[in-house]
Parts: sequence; structure tokens; C-alpha cells
Amino acid sequence: MKLNKFFGLCVLASSIALAGCGADKKTEQTAAPADTDKIAQTIKVGVMSGPEHAVAEVAAQVAKEKYGLTVEYVEFNDYALPNEAVSKGDLDANAMQHKPYLDEDSAKKGLDNLVVVGNTFVYPLAGYSKKIKSLDELKDGATIAVPNDPSNLARALILLENQGLIKLKDNKNLLSTSLDIVENPKNLVIKEVDTSVAARALDDVDLAVVNNNYAGQAGLTAQDGVFVESKESPYVNIIVARSDNKDSEAIQNFVKAYQTDEVEAEAKKQFKDGVVKGW
Repeated sequence: MKLNKFFGLCVLASSIALAGCGADKKTEQTAAPADTDKIAQTIKVGVMSGPEHAVAEVAAQVAKEKYGLTVEYVEFNDYALPNEAVSKGDLDANAMQHKPYLDEDSAKKGLDNLVVVGNTFVYPLAGYSKKIKSLDELKDGATIAVPNDPSNLARALILLENQGLIKLKDNKNLLSTSLDIVENPKNLVIKEVDTSVAARALDDVDLAVVNNNYAGQAGLTAQDGVFVESKESPYVNIIVARSDNKDSEAIQNFVKAYQTDEVEAEAKKQFKDGVVKGW
């Protein structure tokens, strides 16, 4: 499978989506609706395409009904661009990552104006396979695909350790890499692939650890996994804004709209109860 070519197409698709945001991305003030004293506002928020976008759309409905806030979503197919878009002001916020990923991405790209404004859900990782039904069937020398971005790589490796497949030097290190594997009794081949294509690698490997949203895009649920990340995972997803807009009424109302029973119900529907409320 030509993963590099596929990744290039994903980045191109995200770039096209981002280009449609327009020149001025700041919160827009419009006339208040006739039947409310609230000032109508519009914000642009980056989300991942697929089930997470469907969940976020319910938050947009709640924001409109309760706060007169219009939420326009920009969809992405990979994680490479949303943080930069918020940092530069092309987007007002995003809802697509956990804190370890934000920390790593911000440090790598110098995005020092990004802040966490609220929690959403824990979307558990799972190990999927088209070749085995249980870990007892995993043969010596089997190939396992894991996400290649630093935070999700460590998360996947910790998950593999929890299944007794490998042992890490320090399983508390949220930036562990394949070089930190100190025991590998089955001589497993750990193959790092782009996070967005891990599910599509299932035809080429014995097992793949896949992020929940990409699994959903491939028609997989947590119930299909050979093993699933514990619901006690610290990798809760977050809503991210900038230091200059984090306290704005629009951003705060978006967080309130996201953290509602309606959104939780949609998340459980989209992910077959494979999510945990993070607030």
C-alpha cells in the first residue's frame, strides 16, 4: 500500500478545506434576532471529518438554540493543520485532539498562543485485525501498525504493553517511541504509519492500532476491536482556542453547548457507547 501517496492526498484535502475559510476569520458580530436580547455571533471551528463532526454538529444546534451562536465547521482529514489554523486566526477554535498531542504539536511548531478551554470525550484506541480474532492467535514476528505522530504513538505503545505484548522502559512517558521497547517476546514488527491511514493498513498488517474517529470512518466500532483502550485513559479530547479569545462569550458558549446531554447522547450513538464523557 502506498501510504506516502495516500497521506499526501489527505493533506491536500485538508488544505482545500482550509482554503475555504475565507480571509477574515475573526468572530463576526451581526444583528440580534428579533426575539432575543443575545447578540448573534459566528465562530469557525476545526473538526475531524466523520463521526466526530456529526457529534460536533449537535453542539452547533445547541449553541444556536441556547445562545444565538452560529458555529461553522471546517473539516479536516488529518491532524497536521487545525492547530496552526487556530494559532494564525484562520479558525477560532478546534475540537479534535487530546492534551498530549496539543503539547507536542505546539512545541514542535512554536504555537505558544494555544490554550485548552474545555474537555469533550475520551475516544478509546483499539487494536483491529482482519486476520485474528484474539491475541492468542497473534504469531511470532507479526506486524502491528501504530500511529506515527508522537503522542498517539506513545499511546498505542502503552496500549500494547497493557495487552502484555511488549514492555516499555517507562509506561508513564507519554512520548515513548519504538526505541523505548525493552521487551518484545513475540518479536513483533512495530510499523509506524500515518495516523489517518492506520485503518486502511489492515490489509497489509496482522493488527493495527487505530484512533476512534478513523476507525469510525472505516466502518469499525470499539466492539470490533481485538482489544480496546480502557475507559480510565487520561487521553481526554479537548477544545482549543487562543489566549486572545479564550474568554470571549462566543468561545465560552461553544464549550457550554458541547458539554451537554444532547451532545453526549449523539457521541454514544455515533461511537456505539465507545466514548466517555470528559467533563
